[in-house]
Amino acid sequence: MELYIAILLLLVALVAGSAGGAIVHGRIVGRRLGDARELARRIIDEARKEALAQKKEILIQGQDDLFNQKREMENEHKEREREVKGRERKLDEMTARLEEKLEKATSKERELLKTEKDQARKERALAEEEANLAMRVGEQDRVLAEISGLTPEQAKERLFAEIESKTRHESAKMIRQIETQAMETADRKAREILSNVIQRYAGDYVNEQTVTAVTLPSEDMKGRIIGREGRNIRALEAATGVDLIIDDTPETVILSAYSPMRRQVAKMALERLIQDGRIHPARIEDIVAKCEKEMDAKVKEIGEQATFDAGVHGIHPDVVRLLGQLRYRTSFTQNVLQHSLEVSALCGMLAAELRMDVKKAKRAGLLHDIGKAVDHEVEGPHALIGADIAKKYSEGGEIVHAIAAHHEDTRPSTALAVLVQAADSISGARPGARKELLENYAKRLEDLEHIAMSCEGVAKAYAIQAGREVRVMVNAESVDDDTTYMLCKEISERIERNLTYPGQIRVTVIRERRAVGYAK
Repeated sequence: MELYIAILLLLVALVAGSAGGAIVHGRIVGRRLGDARELARRIIDEARKEALAQKKEILIQGQDDLFNQKREMENEHKEREREVKGRERKLDEMTARLEEKLEKATSKERELLKTEKDQARKERALAEEEANLAMRVGEQDRVLAEISGLTPEQAKERLFAEIESKTRHESAKMIRQIETQAMETADRKAREILSNVIQRYAGDYVNEQTVTAVTLPSEDMKGRIIGREGRNIRALEAATGVDLIIDDTPETVILSAYSPMRRQVAKMALERLIQDGRIHPARIEDIVAKCEKEMDAKVKEIGEQATFDAGVHGIHPDVVRLLGQLRYRTSFTQNVLQHSLEVSALCGMLAAELRMDVKKAKRAGLLHDIGKAVDHEVEGPHALIGADIAKKYSEGGEIVHAIAAHHEDTRPSTALAVLVQAADSISGARPGARKELLENYAKRLEDLEHIAMSCEGVAKAYAIQAGREVRVMVNAESVDDDTTYMLCKEISERIERNLTYPGQIRVTVIRERRAVGYAK
């Protein structure tokens, strides 16, 4: 249709344009106009046919879509019907089950009500019986009290006292039998092993103590050490970290510092300065630096020599250096490095006697006090510090545990840990190994006697053998033979809880009965 209109417009334009044209072209124009009209008619007919075909196709497609939608709706409706019927069946089943449960619950409720009634009736009967029994018991107690002359409380106390006394005697007899059987074998074997080991070890009995006093050639040297306005002594203290105490002590300077290494470096530097005679801040710093380098090399050399003497190899160089530092550390005036070497040797001999790993035992004994090299710098017990150091430098788990447990900071769980404990006690408790102040020594003896006297039945107590043994005299009238074992165990436990001491303390409880008569 649009094409037809366009053609007409074209024709109109042609006609209008050619109105003034020659008459000659009139026929040509008319003929062309007829052809155009015919073409336009054919185009319009084809357009109408195509439009009708498209309309039919659209109608057919719409009918198909409508049929498909109808079929889908029917299918969906059937599916929903099935779902609804399924839900109805489930509801019917649930209703049936609920009715059955309701019936059962009702039945149980009736049974519970019946049971409650029976229980209430029985409770009333029991209450009546209890009242009757209480009345009868009271009557019996009254009769027994009249017969015995004791109140119920007094009778209970007497009965409990008799049971307690009998139980104590039986337990004391059992403990005595068990201890006797165990001591017959274990004590004899342990004594043989320990005595053999102690006899085999030939360590020196002489103690070394870190020296903190430096002797001066003359009193004038004190002024040179102090320097003008104290600059020399301040430079020396700053470079070494040690306090210099210059007092009225003739020809002596005291070095005070918690670190034994610092004291030793300061001692070396001060002796060299005195020998050289040139004492000024620049010279002091130079000498201290040289002494520190020499000290580090010397410490490493001492540690290597210690590992060689102990026969222990493969220790990390940092641990070897810490071992060398123990040469300048003392405990109760006992040199810690010498003590570590003793413990290593004792551990090796004990391990050989017990058929254990000798090399591992020596290694654990040598390293057991390694924490004392840094315990003035790190907080905590030296045993745990030493265990951390050993673990850091890849020592074995058994050795780390033995180091941590040698002072009971960790409960020992291996034979090696107990072995190190025993060797450490032997080294510290042997005669001449350690010194003790007179006041502390006297106080420890007094505490021993006081602990023993605080127990019931003790008449006298004496601390003997330099505090290694306490002898206890008991009253024969209040303490029998079996109770002496219980009393001995109680005193030992109190000493362990309240006192700190090297080695062990022997507790001996003595009971005797004397009969005295006079002939006239």
